[in-house]
Amino acid sequence: MSVNRVMSVNQAQNEVERARLLADVHDFLSVLRGMSNELTPFDWVRHLSPDGEHQLGVQAIPVNHIIGSVDRYREFDRYYLPKERHLDERWVGIRTAQMEGKELPPIQVYKVGELYFVKDGNHRVSVARRQGQAFIDASVIELNVSVPPEAGDTLRDMIIKGEYAHFLRDTHLDVVAPHHRPIFFTAPGRYAKLIEHIQARRYYLDLKPGRERPVTWEEAVESWYRRLYSRIVENIESHGVMRRFPGRTEADLYLWVMDHRYFLSQKYGYDVGSELATVDFSKRYAPKLHKRVGQRVKLAWRGKRAQPKF
Repeated sequence: MSVNRVMSVNQAQNEVERARLLADVHDFLSVLRGMSNELTPFDWVRHLSPDGEHQLGVQAIPVNHIIGSVDRYREFDRYYLPKERHLDERWVGIRTAQMEGKELPPIQVYKVGELYFVKDGNHRVSVARRQGQAFIDASVIELNVSVPPEAGDTLRDMIIKGEYAHFLRDTHLDVVAPHHRPIFFTAPGRYAKLIEHIQARRYYLDLKPGRERPVTWEEAVESWYRRLYSRIVENIESHGVMRRFPGRTEADLYLWVMDHRYFLSQKYGYDVGSELATVDFSKRYAPKLHKRVGQRVKLAWRGKRAQPKF
């Protein structure tokens, strides 16, 4: 073995040991913050209900958009630092080849939204990211999803986004209201309630006098979104309700306000309307100030998003 190669191998060994030490530091900090320090398992993507895939060929992809792995997600941390000593030999070999100027083959990835999951080439990604490499060549397979993931999504986030994708397919909301606001919950199982609201809206519209034909599903969806959902969201905004419920979303509050509207209407014997229901719900059920402050501090510490973006 030449002197230059020995020096390259020694340097690579020192680098991988420092990388594993830094991964240990990340693990420690993640425990303090209550956050996962692992890569996202590709298996979670199935909850997004992908409806097909297609080849994009070989292209340069951003290294910092690689967030997960098909089968090695426990062996590297979320920054793609190696966590196990048995990874050293492969890592050192790739880093040594890189320092010697050898051309490495493209990695293989799945693209989901703007993020990537490694099918083959995890060690090459780890070395590239450790060296501050901005792009890496990859053979890309893109999965078709209606609601894409974001970096930092938990399994629960993926499940909720999959439910949202089903909701969009069932309602055709993207067609009847193409510029609609994203409707996102903080807990699974709530989109079925929205379907019930749309069905009730359709029934109500069918009862209106003078109708010459039944209301179509698309008409009911459009009317529900415009006359019920959007109005409550507008009331939430105009009365500053969101800031009183940190960590919640517009959709969460919509369901609560609708339930409260029904309760008030039953109590008083007439429909109190969405605005009164919104204001009254906020006054009655908003957490106390000290709890809100504590919740905001917790969310900031954990880096959570109060209102996801799509």
